[in-house]
Amino acid sequence: MIDGVLCGRVRSRPLTTSADVVIVGSGAGGAVVARELAREGRSVVVVEEGGYYAPEEYSAMTPSNTFRRMAREAGLATAVGLGDTPVMAVMSGKCVGGSSVLTGGVCFRVPEEVLDAWVTDLELPEMGAEALEPHFRAIERAIHVETVHDGLRSRSTELFVEGAAKLGIAMKPLRRNTHGCRGEGRCNFGCPRRAKMSVDISMLPDATAHGARILSDALVESVVIIGGRAAGVRGRFLDGKTGEPNVPFHVSAKTVVVACGALHTPLLLRRSGLRSKHLGRHLTLHPSTRVFALFDERVEGWDGAFQSVYSDQFFASDGITLINAFGPANLLAAGFPGVAARHREYVRRLPHMAAFGALLHDEGGGRVHRWLSREPLVTYRMARQDGARLLRAMRVLVEMALAAGAREVILPLFGAPTLRSRQELEALLASPPSLRRAECVSFHPLGSARMSAREGDGVVRPSGETWAAKNLFVADGSVLPTSIGVNSQLPIMAVARRIAHGIADGWTARG
Repeated sequence: MIDGVLCGRVRSRPLTTSADVVIVGSGAGGAVVARELAREGRSVVVVEEGGYYAPEEYSAMTPSNTFRRMAREAGLATAVGLGDTPVMAVMSGKCVGGSSVLTGGVCFRVPEEVLDAWVTDLELPEMGAEALEPHFRAIERAIHVETVHDGLRSRSTELFVEGAAKLGIAMKPLRRNTHGCRGEGRCNFGCPRRAKMSVDISMLPDATAHGARILSDALVESVVIIGGRAAGVRGRFLDGKTGEPNVPFHVSAKTVVVACGALHTPLLLRRSGLRSKHLGRHLTLHPSTRVFALFDERVEGWDGAFQSVYSDQFFASDGITLINAFGPANLLAAGFPGVAARHREYVRRLPHMAAFGALLHDEGGGRVHRWLSREPLVTYRMARQDGARLLRAMRVLVEMALAAGAREVILPLFGAPTLRSRQELEALLASPPSLRRAECVSFHPLGSARMSAREGDGVVRPSGETWAAKNLFVADGSVLPTSIGVNSQLPIMAVARRIAHGIADGWTARG
């Protein structure tokens, strides 16, 4: 349980309060800022649109119910593909703890070549390896980042490794923010054992222990800006029955930190009067894909850690990270091909299936638009080189599956035949199918309020403060200047810690 949570859905009277700092969003970025500033003795209020669910509550939910109650748009949010680009599912959390509660817990640092580009090409020394090192190190300690040991590997993972080895592809163990993991494969749906150190377990309780308060079910509708300076936020609590904005609240604060994530931060900043040609643009999604491999043996891929190994062998040359994952059976089954008897046959053979996956280091072809509801319209146009990377990733995954002994491989291409040999793969790729038929998903939206060394090139300064308004900071994935090509939880937290310490160090000067 987190002490100090005021559940807005049961609130019947308006609320007016004040703090030194108000933080909009309680995910990886917002939770870190709350913890660091509360520890520095600042009064902190965290405002979260989603509800609060204790670990004991969400650990008892079915995977589909977890998405329905704790994910944005019940896990059905999408990015609309433009041109030869697939429609892409975009997963993000809407609860106290944000997407951190619904991730696999994978913790990568930003690859060195990406950091070097930020320093050299974008002139952001504050985002280089040396500058971020102490923040990565501190976060890794705080959330207990550890290497996944071999004993937690599922048979699906072992086959992933075996296929890679036969092709000369080196695999490495993943690092995750876990403590006492038993390999139950439910990381993305709320760990049933409290073993995943998501921010609702690791960061927010620490923040509230130092005096921070959390308002849940609280939709911030605007940042109050007076004379070019942020002065608080206004919004309404969501009704417990209808979910619609109802009872108003106002939090006045000397400093406002927006940490709504790359999909919602641009909307809030626009509603608050900020204008920048970069706001809502440059969105990267790390398009992810996977193949299902059918084996003669029983695989039972759900028996083990959700994710445990990866390969960066193709990262420098092709921007591809190979990474395994095996989700709950009922959700996987929905993606199998066919209808009626044919679909049921694949479902029946699910215990014999392994899942091999990959994600791309993309070029930033997405935009976030205001739409008819509280949710944005997200559009995404895949760069030509990213389309080639996607097909390259599919090829590598199929070759790995066949090398591991798969009898049949289900492609992530709607309407495509299943494959049983490399010859069939070559025949399919000889006339590449439209990528609009590809099945893709994103878990890492980034870059829609990017950091820049000069005002004309981005939305926030290297400090995280917006170019357009004083005392208004952004500390979430939207500030990352480019795609990073790996899971983004740890980088977001490290950058948020750097921004938080900058706020604390400059407190007196800000006035």
